[in-house]
Amino acid sequence: MKHLISNIAAVLFLFSLGGCSDWLDVNNDPNALEDIPNAQVLLPAAEVNIANTLMGWDMGFGGGFFVEYWTQSYTASQFKALSEYQPTSYSTAYRNMMSGALKDLDAIRQKTVDDENRAFYYIAEALSIYTWQVMTDTWGNIPYSEALKGDEGIQAPKFDSGESIYESLSARIDALCAIDLSNSDIADADTKYDYIFAGDLEKWQLFANSLKLKLMMRLSETTKYNNSTVLSFIENNDFLTSESARIPGSTWSDGEEGKRHPMREFQAGSANYLSSNVIAAKNFTDYLSLNDDPRLPNFFTKTGGIYKGAFFGDFDSKMDSDGNGTADDKEEYSKVVFPGDMDIMIISAWETNFYIAEVYARAGNTDKAKQYYEDGVKASLAQHKITDSSILEEDGYARWSDGSTEDMLHQIGMQKWIAHAYYQHAEAFLERNRTKYPPVDDVDIKIDRRGVFADFPVGYLTVSVNGRARSNATLPASPTYPENVLTRNPNAPGQKDNIFQKVWWDKKTGK
Repeated sequence: MKHLISNIAAVLFLFSLGGCSDWLDVNNDPNALEDIPNAQVLLPAAEVNIANTLMGWDMGFGGGFFVEYWTQSYTASQFKALSEYQPTSYSTAYRNMMSGALKDLDAIRQKTVDDENRAFYYIAEALSIYTWQVMTDTWGNIPYSEALKGDEGIQAPKFDSGESIYESLSARIDALCAIDLSNSDIADADTKYDYIFAGDLEKWQLFANSLKLKLMMRLSETTKYNNSTVLSFIENNDFLTSESARIPGSTWSDGEEGKRHPMREFQAGSANYLSSNVIAAKNFTDYLSLNDDPRLPNFFTKTGGIYKGAFFGDFDSKMDSDGNGTADDKEEYSKVVFPGDMDIMIISAWETNFYIAEVYARAGNTDKAKQYYEDGVKASLAQHKITDSSILEEDGYARWSDGSTEDMLHQIGMQKWIAHAYYQHAEAFLERNRTKYPPVDDVDIKIDRRGVFADFPVGYLTVSVNGRARSNATLPASPTYPENVLTRNPNAPGQKDNIFQKVWWDKKTGK
């Protein structure tokens, strides 16, 4: 069912674009460039495909569970595998990006590479680099240098190392940022093809700079990272700090099959995945509730006048952990609140501000670190339509506090975790793996449920109760490879043993 919903959402959405039947025919074989009248007709499909993938079945639910925003309901089993760390391949996401978005973007690039007007080439190349970054950050080693070359007779592309892919992406983003767009533009009639920035090339230049910054920051725990170089880049360029690259919520049509926000597709009809399969995780709700964070009501419903979450991965407990006389499996837990007009972020203003804050923190410039940290928090609050930023004031829990570099990175990481909720689950997963914030408390909940409940490690993630034996007391690091990717490609590596195998830049000490 998950594949059906995903495919219907992507295909039916294109029908809403007007005159799309020809586009869909073309989209079946984007390598047939001679059949494409204008390259830009493929851009809407690519942008929506990326968005649907980022907050769709695999990355939307997988990321949301692995960073412990949500956990499995006691009365269902749909996400039992995620909650107990069974191997998961994210096969739908892999297919959507490799066979969908990247093919479309590659077709646009090939069609426009020699155009004097660089507009659509620039957009397609920016989104291509972005999508490759998401893929290699998620799976690690993947086909890259020989990928998308079926028309050249390469049916079994080799797998490139994540490190070599990053070297290529870094070179590509440098070349992209060097392109002169002063004589390029997008005609008014063609702005409808670009859902993200409506053809505004100045914003796409900010996107490219922000993407380069993101690529640089992913390497923060490797020997390839040089904070002085990143600092110089920041101080000599402009970024997406006041506006996000996003598919706006107005794009979706919540009452129409296949045209909803991808998460809403999994709730619509008889699916009810959000209302019957997902409940609040105690880790997230306790941290926000204890600190009276104003974003909490936008995430969950109250039950009995409070926000109540469950221990992560504890969906079959029949104990009475909180001692209130009701067994865990009979408790009423907070449900997910997920409106139909939610934006999907490609690169958010808060993540860019938090990256810049991190660079200044590493450089020891606490004033600048504070400035961009607060701008990141305010950008998140604004996304939730919250104008009150008192959580940043002297008595607010999110107030900036100078300290060691690691103390500052901890503050930034916690607010990034909150800001990404419901908007960037894949990014939340990747960034937690890089920074190790929120940190992990290695508490074994089963040993002393009452004691743990009374003294729960607020502000920490916990190892899944039912996945603990499988995980060696650590958290997931990357999905396995989709089986069809391995079986159809004789150059494919062996399957990963589990979902705890780290990608190459995941070097920081921690679980």
